[in-house]
Amino acid sequence: MPNFSLPDSVFTRAAEQFPTPFHLYDEQGIRENARLLNKAFAWCPSFREYFAVKALPNPAILRILKEEGCGLDCSSATELTLAKACGFSGEEVILSANAMPPEEFAQARALGAFINLDDISDIDLLRDNGGIPETVCVRYNPGGQFSIGNTIMGNPGEAKYGMTDAQLPEALERLAGLGAKAFGLHAFLSSNTTDENYFPALAGTLFRLGKKLAGETGLRFAFADLSGGVGIPYRPEQKKTDILAVGEGVRRVYEEVFPEGGVGIKTELGRWMTGPFGWLVTRAVHEKKIYRDYIGVDASAVNLIRPAMYGAYHHITVCGKRDMPADHVYDVTGSLCENNDKFAVERPLPEIRLGDLLVIHDTGAHGSAMGYNYNGRLRGAEVLHQADGTDRLIRRAERAEDYFATLDIDPAAKALGLE
Repeated sequence: MPNFSLPDSVFTRAAEQFPTPFHLYDEQGIRENARLLNKAFAWCPSFREYFAVKALPNPAILRILKEEGCGLDCSSATELTLAKACGFSGEEVILSANAMPPEEFAQARALGAFINLDDISDIDLLRDNGGIPETVCVRYNPGGQFSIGNTIMGNPGEAKYGMTDAQLPEALERLAGLGAKAFGLHAFLSSNTTDENYFPALAGTLFRLGKKLAGETGLRFAFADLSGGVGIPYRPEQKKTDILAVGEGVRRVYEEVFPEGGVGIKTELGRWMTGPFGWLVTRAVHEKKIYRDYIGVDASAVNLIRPAMYGAYHHITVCGKRDMPADHVYDVTGSLCENNDKFAVERPLPEIRLGDLLVIHDTGAHGSAMGYNYNGRLRGAEVLHQADGTDRLIRRAERAEDYFATLDIDPAAKALGLE
């Protein structure tokens, strides 16, 4: 079920202070969610959540998560730089390699981060760019389909990530020869699932494989990294993942495989951590009636690309009209020159009038972060609804000079006021 934890008055007050469109995030909701995850895995003393920076790369959010005991999962030099600027270092950071430029390995090693190697060829790159640490993580791809019972959860055989069963022992033996003493094992086999059996099933796979590899290679199995994949209920009919039940399911498998303990657990959740605690606030600015009824808003796929890219569903409410009957059917659109620039298609909603404030739910992950500038449209602001009930701007809206800034090499720069 989409998140209705904030009343409409929060969005209307924020819209009086900040021009639409903007993403609004709920600090208290994010904090409580982080605490709930830590509670779910409190039985594992070495558990740590490494928030996937790609989901919401805003320093204000990252600092909140640091205060709640989280680390960061980074995937680029820029994200590593952001992590360092927000005070993260050492084992608070994981770099997940994926066709990684060599200098990014060196940057991560200088930060003291864990390194998660995606491919066996990465070993030589890491050796020559920062060196092999005592503990290094390797990413696993079992191939084929990943199923729980008769339910197919994902198709790792079609994914570009990870090493095969045959490659893992070779990779670990090479790492041992270069000075590694211990290893972690990582896998991401399903995306945005609310099935509470996913993490326990994945954990069982990694626990047993890690134990086997440790016996074969002599390296210590330090931790299993369950990565992300736990989803959120975007649609009203979907149920919320019970993360306490997930943690309990992982605990049962853990105690079966490692009754003596000693192996750590890490997660790299992004969407589950912040997704439900973000909303895109936008205003109805245009109405069109042809073969369908269209409501144009001042946001577009520039602000939230998921519906255009994936056909993804995001729930929409109209401020002040939550309890009114949804007796009108609209396509809710942006202004881009692409027909897929639609937040909703044939969606039953209350009657919408120009100037109404629309709230698009569950945009706290992979929302603003995936923004772009097609048609020269500029990305909107990000606002933090703070725990004390006040609102704070944590990223200003883009301005025209931001869009043109990289043209400072062109003669037009002078006319654009860039010199």
